[in-house]
Amino acid sequence: MATRTALEFQNDRRGDIRAILARWGSAGHPHVQALLMPQVLLHDLTDAVHAVCAVHGNHPCMIDYAMARGIQIETLPWLIQSSNAFALERAFLANLTSAAGPLPSTPGQAQTDAALTQLRHTLEMLANSDRRGCATGAVSALILDWRSIRQVLDQAARRFGLSLAPGQMPEPLCDVEDDESGIGLARARGFGATQLLVQHRGLWDLLEARASARRG
Repeated sequence: MATRTALEFQNDRRGDIRAILARWGSAGHPHVQALLMPQVLLHDLTDAVHAVCAVHGNHPCMIDYAMARGIQIETLPWLIQSSNAFALERAFLANLTSAAGPLPSTPGQAQTDAALTQLRHTLEMLANSDRRGCATGAVSALILDWRSIRQVLDQAARRFGLSLAPGQMPEPLCDVEDDESGIGLARARGFGATQLLVQHRGLWDLLEARASARRG
């Protein structure tokens, strides 16, 4: 992991989720960019769809865990709205996974399955955190990063002949807290957002390695 600059450290500390996204978001990952190219191999798209489904396709999802935990009760209406919207995303993802067909043969499948299970467990831990602000930061980062993930899913849907479903995710909670009373909340929110995005980066790293192994 790269060393944070002073500005990036300040952004994390202030809970500036959009700034954190600019550094860690899926949009900047080389494999995501490759998956959006017209010449992308179907096997690579299929692998990505199955992996995203393994991480985010289950119910309850991390948004549901955060909602049930209720550490920030004032965010409950937003979490309910987010959960309802993500249920539609899961339905789209389930249809897409079915259309994609079986996983492409790739060395190290057992290790991949274990890594995806661990990744999902890490996201559940973030959502269940007792630290006020951590879960809402993670969910906010998910909502923002999902826009890039959804581009990959839409690319796959077009290649697999499915109609695109409109995204309906709400706006994230990205307000920056500068006052002393909110600094702890902001730090927790920045931590949750960073950890969510780092996990997503790990997912794309894994898929990039699998794509390379299939061509190796």
